[in-house]
Amino acid sequence: MTSPAQILRFQNLLPKKQFGQNFLKDPSTAQMIVQRSDLTSGDVALEIGAGLGALTVPIARAARKVYAVEKDGRLAAVLTGILASSECRNVTLVHKNILDVDINQLAREEGCRLVVFGNLPYNISSQILIHLIMARSAVRHCVLMFQKELALRIMAPPGTRDYGRLSVLLQYCAEVRRIADVKAGLFYPRPKVDSEVLAVDFKEAPEFPADDEAFFIKVVKAAFSKRRKTLKNALAGSDLALEAGIAEQTLKAAGIEPARRAETLSVEEFVRLSNVLYALGKMP
Repeated sequence: MTSPAQILRFQNLLPKKQFGQNFLKDPSTAQMIVQRSDLTSGDVALEIGAGLGALTVPIARAARKVYAVEKDGRLAAVLTGILASSECRNVTLVHKNILDVDINQLAREEGCRLVVFGNLPYNISSQILIHLIMARSAVRHCVLMFQKELALRIMAPPGTRDYGRLSVLLQYCAEVRRIADVKAGLFYPRPKVDSEVLAVDFKEAPEFPADDEAFFIKVVKAAFSKRRKTLKNALAGSDLALEAGIAEQTLKAAGIEPARRAETLSVEEFVRLSNVLYALGKMP
């Protein structure tokens, strides 16, 4: 198999750092990820950031159909040739930013929930995860690769240093488990840290449902916007534009001590806080 470095050199291309382009160069690792993904021959897969097809090709050989999303037009052109030479005729290349892809529409067109794959760039991982969370009714299962630091944050329990906004949002609506570690040396160019592959299974319904999920996301973001401050001060100084007195009253109404910090709250407590604030906002 031709390496990513050779392909890029032949095409006179360089990886774009701003796109977080680190290409998996080990075919056995790509095959292992697909084998552990629970992908079936009847599934329709959506791949985020298909790049040079390291995962696209083994996914295509295991699934019924693949939507390969790649926003870099240079790579999309190269990938077209790679897919043709690999005889992957069940791949539809989507030249877009994943944030502009209507996942719900794709699922409706296919008549099934999608299996999502992706090696997520660190700089937009949060945005992509929220995009997936909001479209989760159209997603059966996710297999996502993150830098190890971010994977640890996603899996972190309340009361720990790594627990943060993404921990709360994913644990609110999904079960997350590790399925593989991928060493930095298996990528070109080599990143500074190792990666971890997580399986994300969205729940049929959250155990503690928010009255408005978009607002819930805003509340969690506001609470963690100033981690070193108390919840009262973090909320008062956030985009929610709450007065300090209102923030304190709301926290007490939700059964939460205003002097606590965001990383100490459970998912249930965040939902309770969000619901109280949402009801407050709807009051005349």
